[in-house]
Amino acid sequence: MTDPTRRNVLRGAAAVAAAGGLAGAGVGAGPASAVPHPTPARHFPFLEGAFKPVTEELTAFDLPVTGRVPRELNGRYLRTGPNVLGLEDPRAHHWMLGEGMVHGVRLREGRAEWYRNRWVRSSQVAKKLGEPYPGPVPPDDFPCNTHVIPHRGRILALQESGPLPYELDDELNTVGTYEFRGTLEGAFTAHTKYDVHAGELHAIAYYPTWDHVRHLVVDPAGRVSRSTRIPVADAPMIHDFALTENHVVILDMPVTFDPAGAERGDIVPYVWNDRHPARVGVLPRAGGAVRWFEVDPVYYSHTLNAYEEGPNLVIDMTNFDAPFLVAGNGSGGPYGAGTPRLDRWTVDLRQGRVRTRTLDDRPQEFPRVNEALVSRRHRYGYSAAAAEMVLAYQAVDGNPPDRAFSNALIKHDLLRGTSQVHRLPRGAAASEAVFVPSDPCDERAAEDDGYAIAYVHNPDRGASDLVILAAQDFSGEPVARIHLPGRVPLGFHGSWIPDA
Repeated sequence: MTDPTRRNVLRGAAAVAAAGGLAGAGVGAGPASAVPHPTPARHFPFLEGAFKPVTEELTAFDLPVTGRVPRELNGRYLRTGPNVLGLEDPRAHHWMLGEGMVHGVRLREGRAEWYRNRWVRSSQVAKKLGEPYPGPVPPDDFPCNTHVIPHRGRILALQESGPLPYELDDELNTVGTYEFRGTLEGAFTAHTKYDVHAGELHAIAYYPTWDHVRHLVVDPAGRVSRSTRIPVADAPMIHDFALTENHVVILDMPVTFDPAGAERGDIVPYVWNDRHPARVGVLPRAGGAVRWFEVDPVYYSHTLNAYEEGPNLVIDMTNFDAPFLVAGNGSGGPYGAGTPRLDRWTVDLRQGRVRTRTLDDRPQEFPRVNEALVSRRHRYGYSAAAAEMVLAYQAVDGNPPDRAFSNALIKHDLLRGTSQVHRLPRGAAASEAVFVPSDPCDERAAEDDGYAIAYVHNPDRGASDLVILAAQDFSGEPVARIHLPGRVPLGFHGSWIPDA
């Protein structure tokens, strides 16, 4: 394979479905009389239960509400995730490669005006839906499924390692690809960091054929004003990173591109590589050389936030124990040897070392912070504990472990070392919780003066609710439950997009 791009990876999925390597899943079995025992049923946890894709695009107005929608919440809550379209063989599917679908709720003056869900119209999605695709097809075209953010009056759906962002309009229709006014060259990321003080959007981009990763800065004019190449070995997957007031933190862990797997047509050609050292890189934002610090190997999944404390950089993040198999273990999605936890890494720039400790060992993912504090010191963080997600991540050969986990949203007070838990019923899987300030213009407001909002499955209705919690009464009853007309499958990340 001379061009191991995402498009070739997707083509490889079909090859895997036809390969003899699937014989262990019951493919190629002889007549029933030749099989002494029935083959156990194969499960695909990332296509079932709370992950099960929806098949329709819905539009609903004047949504029913239990409780009261705060009148100060005027804007859209958008969240995206993989929602596979037209899947013929589940054995040829990986959750992370499902077509991106954005789910949105419009709030205005105390009302829930509408709910919409829309696939991102890449060329592949347009073809599957029988729609025209305007203009030429860009390289590595993909229906971005990992994050959706506001930027300079635009709504951007994001993906890492190749595909261009897709711009959406206010009603979630796809406008087209976006290149930051023609200044983006090559890959972007799904996990940007926006520094409100500098007006800059930061990214760490990687690509399978690069011998480096790139730190990108999008300036207040919306152009990529700086691109810094950082040499790395083995083409690692750099899913997320951290930003402080004066530094960029690169997390280089042992998940690396596998050229042989790409040549075979592996669905996700990234492997756990014991020969690749785990390390943390610190790049000055003002320019200069990267300093590298070795750490024990883990798989970081997402950073909550980072800040500076004297000569130290403090990074809060969710981590899995090694090894972590991005391609999975026969489950159709990622596999983790343990459950994700909230850790703190402190990079001591004076002593040249990294100290690590666990802040909360309860299974949890998708940590978020008050976005006004990105790169500055924070006190509070919000994370989600979804039982079905933890079980799916631990599935082997498609079968989840025989363990029990709970559903909850968690608010961490990292100053006091305490937490508040909003407990959810069995079957009420919760997505990422995003913090929304009550008044973003009030610079004197408390850090947690606002709301945490998240999509939560409602098992009684067989649909989802948008749950709004008062952040200062986190464990109490929701301020509002907005009842959606359909399900929002467990997915990835989203943003609150306030009215201008």
